[in-house]
Amino acid sequence: MVDVADHSRASACLVLLGPPGCGKGTQAARLSERLDIPAISTGEMLRAAVTEGSELGQRVGGIMAGGTLVDDQTMADVVRDRLGRDDAQHGFLLDGYPRTLPQAATLSSVLEGRQQQLDAVLFLEVPEAVLLSRALARQRADDTEEVIRHRLHVYEEETSPLVGYYNERNLLRRVNGDQSMDEVTASLLEALEG
Repeated sequence: MVDVADHSRASACLVLLGPPGCGKGTQAARLSERLDIPAISTGEMLRAAVTEGSELGQRVGGIMAGGTLVDDQTMADVVRDRLGRDDAQHGFLLDGYPRTLPQAATLSSVLEGRQQQLDAVLFLEVPEAVLLSRALARQRADDTEEVIRHRLHVYEEETSPLVGYYNERNLLRRVNGDQSMDEVTASLLEALEG
């Protein structure tokens, strides 16, 4: 599917899915380097838009300053803008987008407009008990067990339906995220070659 051995000619349009604490950020950075495509996180996209001070950036900045979530239409504009950059012409790895079924439909239409399509959706599976212990081990002030369980509940409600959505489209690649970092990276690359 994706030739990971020769990334000089690789063109991969990927999404990385998984619950909070599964290691998406770490693995996105590793895959980005290995495949020579940008790893694009939702947070990075939003911060970049605000920093540039464009009309879109000002709109996003206003929403974020108000402490509310960025709506789907604005996120679609941010994604469309980011995927239009030179570094994403031959592929990308989205981390944190889409988060909902409407966002997945929007991403599909954004890519269609660019005459691109997703090659794969990599899903990091990690048992809830492991996610909890990882999060608690980080010892961040806001990482109480109650807060972590709430985040996992929100993920389950809003984001986990994407697993079925992408599975139905034969794009989903399940990867065991409860391994060492190197083993997870190797498993992700193997899933892409499959």
